[in-house]
Amino acid sequence: MTKTEQLILTLSDIKALYRSDSLPRHWWQGWLCHVLDQPSSFLITHDDHVLTPKQRQLFDEGIAKMRQGVPLAYLTGEQAFFGRIFAVNEHTLIPRPDTERLIEVVLDWAAKSPLDAGYILDLGTGSGCIAITLAKELPSWQVLAVDFSDEALKVANDNAKRLSANHCQFARSDWFENIEGAFDVIVSNPPYIAQDDEHLATLVAEPITALVAKDDGLYDIEIIASQAQRFLNKDGLLAVEHGYDQGMSVRQIFDKYGYDDIKTIQDYGGNDRLTVGVRGVSR
Repeated sequence: MTKTEQLILTLSDIKALYRSDSLPRHWWQGWLCHVLDQPSSFLITHDDHVLTPKQRQLFDEGIAKMRQGVPLAYLTGEQAFFGRIFAVNEHTLIPRPDTERLIEVVLDWAAKSPLDAGYILDLGTGSGCIAITLAKELPSWQVLAVDFSDEALKVANDNAKRLSANHCQFARSDWFENIEGAFDVIVSNPPYIAQDDEHLATLVAEPITALVAKDDGLYDIEIIASQAQRFLNKDGLLAVEHGYDQGMSVRQIFDKYGYDDIKTIQDYGGNDRLTVGVRGVSR
């Protein structure tokens, strides 16, 4: 810590120091709120508040980790998703706002479906944010969420208990390896980043196996599309998140394996983000 930084004691001083910093503003402000255990409004209304030595040490340690690429959510251990707070750690991806589009699409499909209740499968659940959200938003439906990572499944189970998602069950499976039965909806946010993608340099903290796939990021998507037909009920929905530049390729994969009503849906930024298809009469 420099002599100048040692003199910085108030929130006003800290804000002045980091106003033009290279760290994203919501990162250092979010971490500051976490350290203070205060809402974001506290930073506006209490400019003269002085951090205790322990708070300042914790804040500085967090800033140092963020400069090394550790995201804010891994420091706080939580991330908001669809209006709920989910625990996350280094074994799970951090839920992102664009994945909320996947939730919206499934909810819209369920609202238009003749089914009063159904069965959903979430492949590669990670923190459980997709499965648990669907279980909470569709209380008459049953949800099965799977992952091959025992560490991720522990996080997902803990999230489900804390959020009282009682009809959301979890199991260990590498995609469909240990799956039995038939489902009305299959959803997945699988690995879809190509192994040589330049964006990987900024994702040093998240689990690489949940991010990267062979065949230009399409390997796992093709596995899911090719096998999902056997586990979907007639007119069942397959919805898969993918990269912004993969819409056409994923539609071609869905068409290859005989899905109907194939379409790609954009995220909040107007980028292709997920593709859906329906299982027809023939498997």
